[in-house]
Amino acid sequence: MEAGPASALLLMPENHQIVLNSLKLYKQAPAPWKLQGEGIILIYKFSKDWVETHGNLPDHLKGKFNGGLGYLMLVNYQTSPVGPYKELLFIPGKFGPYGKQAITKIYVSSESSTQNGHANWGIPKETLPISWEKKDGKEIIEVKDGDKIAFSCELKTGKIPFPISTSLLPIDLHQLWDGVDFFTRPSGHGWGKRASIKNIQIDPTYFPDLSGQKPLFAVKIDPFKIIFPEADYAL
Repeated sequence: MEAGPASALLLMPENHQIVLNSLKLYKQAPAPWKLQGEGIILIYKFSKDWVETHGNLPDHLKGKFNGGLGYLMLVNYQTSPVGPYKELLFIPGKFGPYGKQAITKIYVSSESSTQNGHANWGIPKETLPISWEKKDGKEIIEVKDGDKIAFSCELKTGKIPFPISTSLLPIDLHQLWDGVDFFTRPSGHGWGKRASIKNIQIDPTYFPDLSGQKPLFAVKIDPFKIIFPEADYAL
């Protein structure tokens, strides 16, 4: 595999030109990206049956679940190459044939982030407004599509900080987008605190319904720094 989205964009199939044409309407920000902000990670261990039924799997991942830890992530990027934005994403675990993770559902609050996410790493981002409110010692996060609530939750955090990094919670992605395989391994670190999430509301037409799943662990990371490098790719 060759590395780097710059060369990948030159060699991608003609249908990928649609993405590039739309990207021209927004700020183009090739990898690597250096980002800072705060985030919440819920860690799960899903069954194969649950992932196949509820994991929002694209056709190329069906029947290929290999286990591993699953993540629900809520992120408030305060700095990025396309400006501040918020994010909700779901990783069910690892999949064959590469044994890597895949993001199967993700919303961001910035169309520039969406378009660059497609082009740089093959991440299937969609754009919806995301609010992140802090009051009375808790955080209230909500993703909406017009008047419809796609996702909402309340968060409370503990008091004792501890160091955390992607060496403890690794992210090693394989994404297929427009016939191109993207391979990306972000790296980051920050300070975490135990977290508890309550009052989760999910519309399963928008996002995998996790209401019946109990997380193994939840952590609030604030602050954090993360780097999304150039992707390796294969046509």
